[in-house]
Amino acid sequence: MTEFRTAQLTRLSLTGFRNYAALSIDISAKLVTFVGANGAGKTNILEAISFLTAGRGLRRATLADVAQKGGEGSWSVAATVMLDGLETKIGTGLAAGTPGRKVRIDGEEVRGSESLLDYMRVLWLVPSMDGLFTGPGSDRRRFLDRLTLAIDPSHGRRVADFENALRQRNRLLDQGGGDAFLTALEQQVAELGTAVAIARGETVGLLSQMIAEQVAQALPFPHASVALEGAFEAEMLGLSASDREDHYRQMLKDGRPRDRAAGRTLNGPHLSDLKVFHATKKMPAAQSSTGEQKALLIGLVLAHAELTAKVSGMTPVLLLDEIAAHLDPGRRSSLFQKLNSLGGQVFMTGTDSALFEALPGDAHVFEIEDGKSRLCSPR
Repeated sequence: MTEFRTAQLTRLSLTGFRNYAALSIDISAKLVTFVGANGAGKTNILEAISFLTAGRGLRRATLADVAQKGGEGSWSVAATVMLDGLETKIGTGLAAGTPGRKVRIDGEEVRGSESLLDYMRVLWLVPSMDGLFTGPGSDRRRFLDRLTLAIDPSHGRRVADFENALRQRNRLLDQGGGDAFLTALEQQVAELGTAVAIARGETVGLLSQMIAEQVAQALPFPHASVALEGAFEAEMLGLSASDREDHYRQMLKDGRPRDRAAGRTLNGPHLSDLKVFHATKKMPAAQSSTGEQKALLIGLVLAHAELTAKVSGMTPVLLLDEIAAHLDPGRRSSLFQKLNSLGGQVFMTGTDSALFEALPGDAHVFEIEDGKSRLCSPR
């Protein structure tokens, strides 16, 4: 069996974060659960951990909104991470009155949150994702970009640069910009957009392979089939990477009158969609029952966790918010066994500790109440 690098949080500290003026938690378990009433702040802890990687966190909140209400506007999340037998202190936060979040590694400020990917890969599944298959395509693109970022650390910056270039083109079209400026900008859009599309396509292909491998594991969750679809993908079918870029650039040039009239760019990877199907029933996930959609999503996240470990060589940290609430006892037990076998650290939340009775004996359960945590067990 392949051995992957495994990052483990041994200490987590929050300051001025959401409902926590200050909170420090020492952690020595691989499977960790936070239980408490609705509104106690369980998800806030998961959100804090999600800021210890690249991106905007699991709620995609603005940095100012994360700060404790009534506070000075600053916040910080710090953690001690064990990786390869070495202890590293990582942290991030916002200083009131300054733009952007700061990132520190062993006390030294570093540029960009992408540096955190060297120490932790973080994946999550939260209730707001339950409508992923029936919601707008933008949600599925964002989901796919998160999946891609976990195995390709450059993807987040690539997507941001592409979207910025696309906005500039739309603005230039609206303002009646000259051909020379548009041509230069469209070159940039074509280069970045093609790279984004190729990275997404590679992720979907690798994920499909991993799902196929999981079928043999007989997990108690229906397996999905996934595909990247859209007018852009149809146009690029069968073309090499360099030909795709040339073709996309020509599409942009030819589409100027139409895009100018529409006030936006009407073709490109910014409109692609991740299509998910219930493989056994051969039907779109969007047409499956609510329970089946949840199970399909869990299966996708588990497959992606294994893929991340395989591609990056690092087992990801998983954040699973209210994961057990709608699973029957058999599926809960099987899920916990699978999570334990993945080898990485897993943080879960729930309102009832009884939902986690099937966890292994060395799991930790923390009770969250009034902005404080109490270790109920190593079980």
